[in-house]
Amino acid sequence: MKSRSLLGLLIATLGLTLLLGDAIAQQKSLKDQLNGTWTFVSSTGKLADGSPTWGTNPTGSLIFTENGRFSVQIMRSDRAKFASNNRMKGTSEEIKATVEGTISYFGKYIVDEAGKTVTYKIEGASFPNWNGTDQKRPIVSLTSDELKYSNPAPSIGGPTTELTWKRAR
Repeated sequence: MKSRSLLGLLIATLGLTLLLGDAIAQQKSLKDQLNGTWTFVSSTGKLADGSPTWGTNPTGSLIFTENGRFSVQIMRSDRAKFASNNRMKGTSEEIKATVEGTISYFGKYIVDEAGKTVTYKIEGASFPNWNGTDQKRPIVSLTSDELKYSNPAPSIGGPTTELTWKRAR
């Protein structure tokens, strides 16, 4: 009877070891989880008058590539079209609204797995002050369908904001 119990325990232990091995092998790194295309959902950022930074129906895209490149674009959806239909001939008001309602930047990124952060090494940005800077984004939460991170230094100034993205399908 003892040999059957011992054999059963050995088989159970072996099975559990194999299951745990599979689970560990299937876990993805933070970088692997970030890879792909994300669409902008929302930000906690507020303008001086208390209205949302990106208006009521913002749009945007965030792309992380496997080889460590990224690209971000966020814009207000309520930006008026240029009357001239020429981006080089916009009025001062049209240009101001476009600049204030758009941010884009790109470059390389580095993931700190232990610290759960992504650092953007910005090569170019629509906000020139960010060109050549490193911007760290602590990851608040990450699932297969949703990414939330904080921005401790928003381009409009003010307190830390939290941005939410959903996986593009």
